[in-house]
Parts: sequence; C-alpha cells; structure tokens
Amino acid sequence: MTSSERLREALRGTPGWDWLRDALARPETIARSFSSAGRAPLPGAPGWTADEAARALLLAALPPDRVAEVAADLYRYGDADEKRAVLKALPLLPVGARAVPLLHDAIRTNDTRLLAAALGPYAAHLDPAAWRQAVLKCVFMGVPLAEVHDLDRRADDGLAAMLAAFAAEREAAGRPVPGDAAALLRRLTSEET
Repeated sequence: MTSSERLREALRGTPGWDWLRDALARPETIARSFSSAGRAPLPGAPGWTADEAARALLLAALPPDRVAEVAADLYRYGDADEKRAVLKALPLLPVGARAVPLLHDAIRTNDTRLLAAALGPYAAHLDPAAWRQAVLKCVFMGVPLAEVHDLDRRADDGLAAMLAAFAAEREAAGRPVPGDAAALLRRLTSEET
C-alpha cells in the first residue's frame, strides 16, 4: 500500500471523509479545498493530522505536470498549517527535486514545525551542506533530532565537526548541550575511533 493509499484509508470514515471524497473528484478546485481542510488527529496515520493528510491527497490528485507548480503556490500563499502540509506531502508527489526551494524557505523560518517538516523524507534532496546546516538549526531551535529523517544514515564528519564546535561554545558559556545533540556527537565521534 502506497503512502497516499495509507492516508486515504486513514481518512475513510472520519467526519470529513465525504467532504474530501467530493474535493478529490474536483482537482480544479484544489486552492479552495486546500484551505478548507479541517485539523484533527489521525490515528490511522501516525505523524499526520487529518488536514495534512487531506491536503496531501488533494495535491496527489493533481495532474503530474502541475503538481510542483501548484504545491509551490499553495506553500507560498498558505498559512503555517498549509505550508507544513505541503512539506509533508512532497515525498508522495512526482516533483523530483523541483520543490527543494520550499525546503530552503522552511529552513530559513523560525517556525519549528516547518523546520521539522522540511527535514522529513523529502530532505533527501538537500545537498549535504544545506542538510547539515538545517540539522544544526534544529539543535539551536530545540527541534528534537528524532524529527530528522535518516539522521543516523546521513550524519557525517562535517556534521560531527559542527556539533563539536557548537558543544564547545555551549560549554564555554556554561550552558548545557541538548541531550540528543550530545548523544549524536558521541555516536559520531566514537565511530571515528
């Protein structure tokens, strides 16, 4: 079962399912439908809310040649919830690396929810330097490193050096290093020896 199918199944039978089914049948109205999606927990799809899942399915219903452009517009003009839904939907969409500018925008914000969403599975499209900077920003902003998709696989000597410099600055200032950052630094430096 694909991720889109899993989201569709999780939404089936929820209070907003009839609305979503009708909206999916009319992809030409995606902008109006996208902003109308309701927010509620989605037990059948951990890590997703009903509005995020509905918005992801609306994007996935678009013709493949329009998805990247529409997703960019919905992100650009959306509120924080809509932007987060676009970011979370990206790995489900046929956009290749064309939506990487959306990740860069989300990483520049001070919205921890957008930063965390930007470092989901679609972050595989970020180059190593941008990815490392985004991970370090998570540490600065208090975003749990557990939110970073493929952290252990992508963490490298460059990230270890950045975390070591961060830890040295914090220790020199008499401030603690966040536990998850310290643990990652220990794992990375123990792998080097």
